[in-house]
Amino acid sequence: MDDCQELTVTAHILVVDDDPVQRRLLKNAVERHGHIPHLAENGRAGLELLKRRLGEINVIVLDLVMPEMNGLGFLEALHDLGIDLPVIVQTGQGGIDTVVQAMRAGAFDFVVKPVSPERIANSIANALKVDQREAKARAGRRSRAGAIGFDDIVSASPSMLRVIELAQRAAQSNIPVVLEGESGVGKELVARAIQSGGDRAGRPFITVNCGAIPHNLVESILFGHEKGAFTGATERHAGKFVDADGGTLFLDEIGDLPLEVQVKLLRAV
Repeated sequence: MDDCQELTVTAHILVVDDDPVQRRLLKNAVERHGHIPHLAENGRAGLELLKRRLGEINVIVLDLVMPEMNGLGFLEALHDLGIDLPVIVQTGQGGIDTVVQAMRAGAFDFVVKPVSPERIANSIANALKVDQREAKARAGRRSRAGAIGFDDIVSASPSMLRVIELAQRAAQSNIPVVLEGESGVGKELVARAIQSGGDRAGRPFITVNCGAIPHNLVESILFGHEKGAFTGATERHAGKFVDADGGTLFLDEIGDLPLEVQVKLLRAV
């Protein structure tokens, strides 16, 4: 099935926003593109709805500034519950710290109000593409904090057996490793096995979806920034490299990064 066919599937979209006007606009945008909206007026209501319809919801559109439970609290709750769904966060307050915190908390994409129907539709389409291609992998993830070893990878393919052999060698060193392959072939699985098979076992395994980070925020999210480094930087952020210190930083879809950032990554590793 090609991408165009995948994206025509009717999906269930959870919209969490305390503004009734915004909820209605998002509801109309979702329905206009053939999907089914589910509406919640705050984070707590959104979580309750999600629990009732777990396995049915495909994508979440989440406001960041809400009473009861804000968007960041909602993202943290998803993580604590082990719910792995693409989340598109939106807010009228487009400060750098809010964006960085949301992306660090696992948001898939970020839009600033007022968001056009075309922009939200495109973001939902991209999120569905990821959700459909990775649903099988998500369903098979283990609950033991990603502690996947080479014995967990079963394959009769000579090519895959060769990959496993090379990965086992890589696990014994600290050199940067590049894993190439189409979406869904198991690159993250191999990356986790490399970590588990070496001295970094038990250390942090930090995953970054490079294609989901707004280009103007890439450097702050990866490398961090100091308080006051630029307008809107009201707090210090360590960055993903620091988060992964001693463990593994898994950069997914690295080819989607701006070329100048790719150059800086080469220097960093």
